[in-house]
Amino acid sequence: MYAFVDQFLSGLKNTLLVFALSCAFGTLLGLLIAVLRNSTRKSVSSCMRAYTGIIRGVPELLIILLTYFGGTALLSAIAGGYIEINAFAAGVAALTVVFSGYAAEIFRGAINAVAPGQREAAAALGLSNAQIWFLIIIPQMIPIALPAFCNLCISLIKDTSLISVVGLTDVMRVAYIGAGSLRAPLPFYLAASAIYLALTSLSLLSFRLLERRYSLPAMKG
Repeated sequence: MYAFVDQFLSGLKNTLLVFALSCAFGTLLGLLIAVLRNSTRKSVSSCMRAYTGIIRGVPELLIILLTYFGGTALLSAIAGGYIEINAFAAGVAALTVVFSGYAAEIFRGAINAVAPGQREAAAALGLSNAQIWFLIIIPQMIPIALPAFCNLCISLIKDTSLISVVGLTDVMRVAYIGAGSLRAPLPFYLAASAIYLALTSLSLLSFRLLERRYSLPAMKG
């Protein structure tokens, strides 16, 4: 068991990298989708609605497998020979897609919660559409979206364990290999459980502090 400590640390590094990149890219993509959902063009709004509906309706594991094998097939077709997509890149891409689908709905609800009069007043003052979004709407939607967004981030930490199915050496993969090689599944899976529990607990504490910092005055207890 102690011989796998270094491997667990390496797996933890990959887990944290996958989480950080997926969260960052997924947040930006989700915000873009939420903005486009409010587009006056029905075709754009409908496409974004279909995107979020499909992503939320398909299991995360299937999205990861489709991204990995689909990416491999695409690269192989372009190169004219077999090229396997990097497991880390496939994992980040898949979780970014998953995260963006759920984040978009959170952001959309928060955007709709901002009073329409705010936009009208900003437009009357001569602010451009971009200024209205970045100076008026987004700053007001952040406190509204923050609680649900933090819960989504907690779920993302746990979803990173699914990347092990495509061969990425993360915490779950190390536990699986250790359990099989030493034929002692319980200690390794308990160790993995403790790592994920520590990550989610630290994240939950950080998010609570963040919510207190950015919560609306009426929401503060």
